[in-house]
Amino acid sequence: MLKGIDPLLTPELLMHLCAMGHGEWVAVVDANFTADFLSQGKPVVRIPGHSLERVSRAVLSVYPLAVDVAQPAAFMRVCHSAEGHRTAAQQAVVDLVVAEGFQAEQVESVERYAFYEKIKGASLIVQSGEGTAYGNALFCKGVILV
Repeated sequence: MLKGIDPLLTPELLMHLCAMGHGEWVAVVDANFTADFLSQGKPVVRIPGHSLERVSRAVLSVYPLAVDVAQPAAFMRVCHSAEGHRTAAQQAVVDLVVAEGFQAEQVESVERYAFYEKIKGASLIVQSGEGTAYGNALFCKGVILV
């Protein structure tokens, strides 16, 4: 155990998040996501039994979002949904990003198959226990200036 570190952040997950550099993407995906197939050999860390919101909150507690990217966060849009539609899990991701000081418009809604393509560029996939459909998000790492 470490003081001040969210208990969902396992040593393995912390190692991968720490090793990532500026501009790299982490995906936090739902329990039904084809993580192993789409990872193409990149790390997949599983945090079962926890929602997209809970796992994303843990990741964002140590992971700075990029300020030099127009949309440093994204979620998978529900197929055939109205413009602006968000599930509760997707809205929770937007709320987390807004709490980090960003605007809701900086969270991109990405069509399902385009999201699969974006996942190929992620450096790490974190599979949550999110049970709702389309419970998938992406976050771009920023810089911590000291």
